Amino acid sequence: MPGLRDTQLAHLTRPGSRPALVVVDVQRDFADPARLTEYGLTDAALAALGQAVTRVGDLVDAARAAEVPVLWVELGSDPARPWRASNWLRGGDYDAPMGPAEPCVLGTPGAEWYRVRPAEGEPRVVKRGYSGFLDTDLAARLHEAGCDWLTVVGLTSECCVYATAQDALQLDWPVVVPRDATAAYDLDVNAAALAQLALNVAVLSDADEVTEMWKKAAR
Repeated sequence: MPGLRDTQLAHLTRPGSRPALVVVDVQRDFADPARLTEYGLTDAALAALGQAVTRVGDLVDAARAAEVPVLWVELGSDPARPWRASNWLRGGDYDAPMGPAEPCVLGTPGAEWYRVRPAEGEPRVVKRGYSGFLDTDLAARLHEAGCDWLTVVGLTSECCVYATAQDALQLDWPVVVPRDATAAYDLDVNAAALAQLALNVAVLSDADEVTEMWKKAAR
């Protein structure tokens, strides 16, 4: 008898299924080791981060080859619209202006894509919080493209990947998260995030299996 996971994946690869790849926050301020020194990543965590970015690139290439839509979600921090609740959570001052350490400020090098980047015509969605769906047109773009299940990849697993995947599920898209195409700045945090994703949000997979699923869906 097929198990639950077999049943779940069979639904996603049925004839006529329309997948999409959602790439979250693979930007210099989140992925470039030269910009992460203040986070104190271990060598193992840095290696895992680099491997995850490589696997994201592999999936982007595979999606394009399989004609799977690729949608790019990026943080764009706007000094004119500071995220005040985040100011409060991180520093206790709700009314503080956006500080110089704010990641991915619009128009700065830190907001640039790192080792992967959108091709011409691929949608880019700029967000100001964690989830790619919050106050953006991501859902509308996915509906317009006829997408009925999502693979969510990028950075970081416990934060923006989790928030985006969770909102996707709550908006009624089945979600697959490849373990090897996401990471956190601490290996234990990443493991916990993946466990939580598997518990309530997504089917966990890996980049190779997702690529094969896309091929099956295309047939």
